[in-house]
Amino acid sequence: MRKHTSSIQPPIYGSISSLFGLRILLKVKQQPLPLKHNRLTSRILSSSQPSQSPQPSSNQTLALISILRAIPDWADRIKERGMQQKRSLYNHEKWVEHRSSLRHTRHLMSSLSSRVILSLVPPVLAFTTVAVIIASYNSAVSLHWLPDFFPVLWASSLPYQLTAPALALLLVFRTEASYSRFEEGRKAWTKVIAGTNDFARQVIATVGCKTDASLKKALLQYIMAFPVALKCHLIHGSNVAHDLQDMLDNDDLAVILRSKDRPRCIIEFISQTIQLLSMEETKQNVLESKISCFHEGIGVCEELMSIPIPLSYTQLTSRFLVLWHLTLPIVLWDDCNWIVVPATFISAASLFCIEEVGALIEEPFSMLALDELCKLVHSSIQEAMDNEQMIQAQINAKRQSHHSKHAPNGWPLLRETEDPN
Repeated sequence: MRKHTSSIQPPIYGSISSLFGLRILLKVKQQPLPLKHNRLTSRILSSSQPSQSPQPSSNQTLALISILRAIPDWADRIKERGMQQKRSLYNHEKWVEHRSSLRHTRHLMSSLSSRVILSLVPPVLAFTTVAVIIASYNSAVSLHWLPDFFPVLWASSLPYQLTAPALALLLVFRTEASYSRFEEGRKAWTKVIAGTNDFARQVIATVGCKTDASLKKALLQYIMAFPVALKCHLIHGSNVAHDLQDMLDNDDLAVILRSKDRPRCIIEFISQTIQLLSMEETKQNVLESKISCFHEGIGVCEELMSIPIPLSYTQLTSRFLVLWHLTLPIVLWDDCNWIVVPATFISAASLFCIEEVGALIEEPFSMLALDELCKLVHSSIQEAMDNEQMIQAQINAKRQSHHSKHAPNGWPLLRETEDPN
């Protein structure tokens, strides 16, 4: 009677050909295994396969992560919603309010609605909680509620006194670099708005042929649409179709919406329209030269959007702030005891607020009143277009009155009150 072996030995291929060994292996696999071995094999296979139902530990981990991310996600939503708010240009009334002696009270009362302050809730809350934990631990050790081998967490404040100027310089340079980017973005848009107004004025003054009236109108529409397209190109979430639908024809708008680079597509419309105008070549060259201001504005704005402050500098500042406030309660415990909690709160709220302002103004276009600037340039060009015929009529009337007061030979006519003799 043949006995079943407890284990299946693999074939040895050293002295047997590969074909023969393969046939033996197939025969062995086709032999049925005993019931005992079938149960053992099923247990091994079932243990090797991953469980279909999720493990409780993974669910708990995901729940903990979602709880810990709830406050930061809430703060980020408030911040991004504030970034999408439309800014307004200042007028005389706003400047009076800005200089008012009650501004400090107004700013303090609006603290709970400030997106800068609300975005600081996660880090300030985290470091204040660390301070409470460290103060509770040190108090428990001091009151002998814990075994004697637990030490009191405290350290000398001398390292902090030596490194405080370095942290201050990091924050100052970070904020200064961000403000320089904000200033560069503001100057770039100032040039774009000024170039748009100058370009439209040149078109209104130069293109006077009646056969070019439709092209002139289309050219002015393209010029007015360029700042809007550039604004939508820079600000995330802008509705370019809604912003341009009142400025352009549907056919032109469809072509622009299909383009990936919409500001440059409008520049191409402007250039092609200038080439179709029936005017002298020198005047066409003058109009073409005005487009360089648009190209320059696009270049500066795209550079600011694509190249941030060097990440190593930003990361160094952030890491320095985090390590500073994680160890601050330990340094202040010997002198302040439980006052380390409000001291950590005040320090984190003030220093992280400075760093947050630098991070917000690093991308300048969300902080500028671009919608108001686009509306302002549109209204000024539209007003110039509406006043063009009226101004021309006034100038022609003055010219006719001037010719009527002079003789054809250039000598002034005698007044009716003078004696002809």
